[in-house]
Amino acid sequence: MPDLDIQSHLPELLRLFDAVRAADEFSPRKLNALAVKHVHERGLPVPQSSIIEAYRQLTAQGVIPFEAHVLERLRLKPTRTISGVAPVAVLTGPYPCPADCIFCPEAKGIPRSYLPDEPAVQRAKRARFDPYRETATRIQAMVNMGHSTDKVELLVIGATWSAYPHKYQEWFIRRCFDAMNGQESATLEEAQRVNETAAHRNVGMVVETRPDYITLDEVRRMRWLGVTKVQLGAQSLDDTILAANRRGHTVEATRRAVRMLRLAGFKLHLHWMPNLLGATPESDREDFGRLWNDPALRPDELKIYPCSLITGTELYARWQAGEFRPYTDDELIELLIACKQVVPPYCRLSRVVRDIPAQYIAAGSTQSQLREVVQREMRRRGLQCQCVRCREVRGEKLETGSLRLDDHAYATDATLEHFLTYLTPDRGRLAGFLRLSLPRPDAPRDEVLDEVRGCAMIREVHVYGPALALGTATPGEPQHSGLGKQLAEQAMEIARRAGYRRIAVIAAIGTREYYRKLGFELGEPSAGSGRGLYMTRAL
Repeated sequence: MPDLDIQSHLPELLRLFDAVRAADEFSPRKLNALAVKHVHERGLPVPQSSIIEAYRQLTAQGVIPFEAHVLERLRLKPTRTISGVAPVAVLTGPYPCPADCIFCPEAKGIPRSYLPDEPAVQRAKRARFDPYRETATRIQAMVNMGHSTDKVELLVIGATWSAYPHKYQEWFIRRCFDAMNGQESATLEEAQRVNETAAHRNVGMVVETRPDYITLDEVRRMRWLGVTKVQLGAQSLDDTILAANRRGHTVEATRRAVRMLRLAGFKLHLHWMPNLLGATPESDREDFGRLWNDPALRPDELKIYPCSLITGTELYARWQAGEFRPYTDDELIELLIACKQVVPPYCRLSRVVRDIPAQYIAAGSTQSQLREVVQREMRRRGLQCQCVRCREVRGEKLETGSLRLDDHAYATDATLEHFLTYLTPDRGRLAGFLRLSLPRPDAPRDEVLDEVRGCAMIREVHVYGPALALGTATPGEPQHSGLGKQLAEQAMEIARRAGYRRIAVIAAIGTREYYRKLGFELGEPSAGSGRGLYMTRAL
């Protein structure tokens, strides 16, 4: 498609933007019809990204006033930033995996467990696994689609992160920061300092690893890199199933890893896999319940990854030998419905299926839209999921003054957790939340970082609604309306009443300026790190 000459199409563009503004109802199909009606280039449709860029330029030049709701209607794939941040996923380069799980595929030249035709792999290969190019390309793609990218959540995916050499880890993260900063840095520390006030600030950093790799030194190192959330491959809460699938760790290793990460303030995101070798739909239902019944677990987020039968894996050979049976679609749907009904309100169920290209799946379900199928069936039966994702306000307009504060407290094996939420008065939709951890006095001393010993801990603050640029506010949007500050004040009051004299927050690099405004300061240099790893303040 040709590029758009803005000046030669100015009258048509102005008519288009007027029509977009005036439309009573709107949808992607409506936008396409208006664009076809008003703007053409040599008889060909104009790319939507060019229309968005024209709107940006014309508003920046003062030709027309900027209106957030007009840009929102022009935006491509609005759900990408509907949770308030711009997610940017980057894939690490290939490196030997420390485990040999029987269900895990292996392809030459890419990290184990990934497949050549997956979109993230294709993007990484085009960038030659260069973290700078991967990050910069994803940010620019989101800008082209009309999204705000001031607040970036960096998701580092690939093989087991903790198994990569330390020098590679440091280089990889520094180059991601360089891409967000738009400039080169000599050291990771320099790149982090620049990012505190950069145009694309890192407001969350996620890595994937295994439970048996979590030690206090590893926790400290991840914090030094800037990590705020850890995805742990728990896969099963049954040692017999773990052994049968050669997972290489025990349930007790998962418990210890979760406890250590929680005491350090990390957001906890577990992976759980039904339909492993040796499991049945009935045993999986029981196993899923252990996530919530066991106080040593109780994750903040969860991905359900039903085991897919991939050609070439050892599990495939077991299936050929008649030792393994993939669940049918009906079995899988019933299992997921049962699971969704028991997810507690403090957990976000971010996925219920991994989107593996169908050509790789030898037998079993190939439905990539399984979440939608399950949700439709639950609605038909009058059932409802209470997880965070299902209750987000998403694109809804609301009056922040009408929100009610709710405190859902629950115990773990090492903390008392307060899940503070702002809910809409009608349907109880979630506008924002804060996770506050109050460590128990008997928490194991050898599993707590010295820098936060004795501190209450803010582990996460999240306000929903479409991502807005830093320093802006839009009527009816919860972002930048003061909800985060109010939640932090409530958390500090709860910690103060509980007898804590200091409170810490696991601040991402790009959120440090925000927390400074709330009275937090970067802590003293931590042993082995050379600088403070948390922001703290007195109560």
